[in-house]
Amino acid sequence: MEKPFLLHMITPEKNISPFDANMAFDAGWDSVIPYTNIEMDEIQGIVQDTIFSRSPSALKRTGIFIGGRDTHTAMDMIEEAKKHMVPPFEVPVFADPSGAFTTAAGMVAITEKALKDKFSESFSGKKVVILGGTGPVGVASAVISAKAGNSVLLVGRSLDKAESIAKICNEKYGSKSVKGALDSDKASFLSDADIVFNTGAAGIQLMNDELIKNAVNLKICADVNAVPPAGISGIDAMDNVVAMKNSKSGCFGIGALAIGNIKYKSQHDCLKLMYKCDEPVYLHFEHAFEFAQKNV
Repeated sequence: MEKPFLLHMITPEKNISPFDANMAFDAGWDSVIPYTNIEMDEIQGIVQDTIFSRSPSALKRTGIFIGGRDTHTAMDMIEEAKKHMVPPFEVPVFADPSGAFTTAAGMVAITEKALKDKFSESFSGKKVVILGGTGPVGVASAVISAKAGNSVLLVGRSLDKAESIAKICNEKYGSKSVKGALDSDKASFLSDADIVFNTGAAGIQLMNDELIKNAVNLKICADVNAVPPAGISGIDAMDNVVAMKNSKSGCFGIGALAIGNIKYKSQHDCLKLMYKCDEPVYLHFEHAFEFAQKNV
């Protein structure tokens, strides 16, 4: 009798995400085992109970998923889990806190393709502004964008917080070109932006018509907000690289549901790779981006 596919889902939060649980079952996992309110010093015990309870062959049907709401905690938990593997007793690990890593990957991948299709330009050497950028989607998209060769402004309501998170992006994740910026100053730095991502809270508009009209270089705007009003004025949640009527620069808009479609496919692919890989993998936003690029 073949062993079942078991996915151990870890979160520092009160509950695991129903979205992630559904995704895991749809990707082929037979059972999802939740671990909630988990702290860093508990990772070793969970990992080693996971790996030593099955044979190396059965561990190919075993994985660990890390959720939660914080980018840095999730990435630290991946490293902590990896540290306590004992070859050949190893399992794959995938982090996607609040779906942020796969959402960011989907948004950037669609933008990259839109630049090529609509402007015959590469996703490099651009000024990228990330509104509401201090959350997990903003952080992941900032690092992906910076590593592609762009200058990135990570925008928040507190300059100290934005600059602190930008520093983490550069020092911890090797992105180099991320800087913090203050939301109340956005009229100045949006005026010559090439790309704008909205990753702020749902139902809050962070870029209005006037800001869009004054952005003379604007090529792509992408908005992860599906709750009215749009985070970026003129973008509908269904828009999939649609010309923005309120833009004078010929900008194209990408809405939340178009982003979500690629996010869904990328998360599905990561979850399947976990039990199809010959050697254990440790997946996060950069790996999700590779899948997203294939799915657009």
